[in-house]
Amino acid sequence: MDTTSFALRHIGPSPLEQKAMLNTIGVTSIEQLVSETVPADIRLEKDLDLEAAMSEQEYLNHIYELSKLNKVFKSYIGLGYHPSNLPAVIQRNILENPGWYTAYTPYQAEIAQGRLEALLNYQTMVIDLTGMEIANASLLDESTAAAEAMSLLFAVRERAQKKAGVNKFFVSDLVLPQTIDLLETRATPIGINW
Repeated sequence: MDTTSFALRHIGPSPLEQKAMLNTIGVTSIEQLVSETVPADIRLEKDLDLEAAMSEQEYLNHIYELSKLNKVFKSYIGLGYHPSNLPAVIQRNILENPGWYTAYTPYQAEIAQGRLEALLNYQTMVIDLTGMEIANASLLDESTAAAEAMSLLFAVRERAQKKAGVNKFFVSDLVLPQTIDLLETRATPIGINW
């Protein structure tokens, strides 16, 4: 077996299976299927001008050489983002677990389900570690989470507060500027005053 060719390692229908599928839908070839399915005015009538295919190893070498052209600069983002030590087991099994972001069937977009599973696993871990009866987790950044909390507090005001027009929200001047900006952006259209 030629292991340098990705096509040979691809799990797909064999020529016999392809023939059976084409017979089932009533065409004799993939070309006939395409011509009957894709309108002629949007089909490309000539072959694509592609370079010769690389083997997987050639491609890995090629992309490695391209990566050397990248320039790594110092990040000055700061403002709430701090360096930390992330254990490899957490990075691999929580942040990079492919089961949470890859589809196990071709029609399912798994990233939303994966995010949910990651949150539920994190919440369960917090409950186990702290002994609390309930925990909450979010993949929101700090600014968005603060804006969501502000909106929630505004929405659950008591009836008397709503009638009295209580709509002030106080924020410490020690809060990070990007969080204050987002709070202000979210507060303006829903009528919250600073």
